[in-house]
Amino acid sequence: MRRVWAFVILVLAALVFAAWASDFITMQGERTVYTVECHNGVWAADLCSGNLVAGHRYRYRALKPHNEVIFWTVGTKERSGKFDECAITDGRNWVCQPGSDAPRSITLEMSGGKPVPGPASVTRPFRAVSKWRWLLLTRGVSSHKPVPLTAAASVPAS
Repeated sequence: MRRVWAFVILVLAALVFAAWASDFITMQGERTVYTVECHNGVWAADLCSGNLVAGHRYRYRALKPHNEVIFWTVGTKERSGKFDECAITDGRNWVCQPGSDAPRSITLEMSGGKPVPGPASVTRPFRAVSKWRWLLLTRGVSSHKPVPLTAAASVPAS
């Protein structure tokens, strides 16, 4: 009987870890976008000719009652930003109008929990990866898998 319970606990622990590593479990209304950078090389299409390293983490929190989204770059001293004019369905689905803080953000919209690239002249370009891949990169484990540039969108209508 102990072996059965040990197996059940092990399976549950593995499921919880998988949910955490895939960002399936997050704080309500909050999403984190994990980015990568190409050091000592250049991007050739979707491949880095140098060292692929973990980039910044951009965290977004949707505040539905206020129709606003706040964001910050995790681990930096850069001040947080805020979008005031937002249509928010939930933390994984929202769209905002560009504001004065838009140039410090990578997106003006989240759809299905994924960032929709903002206009190139308004937001920062980025290459996003999964949380588990970002964590491996922070530990020095790299791969030569492609990392597509998230293409810029058109400017949203005011």
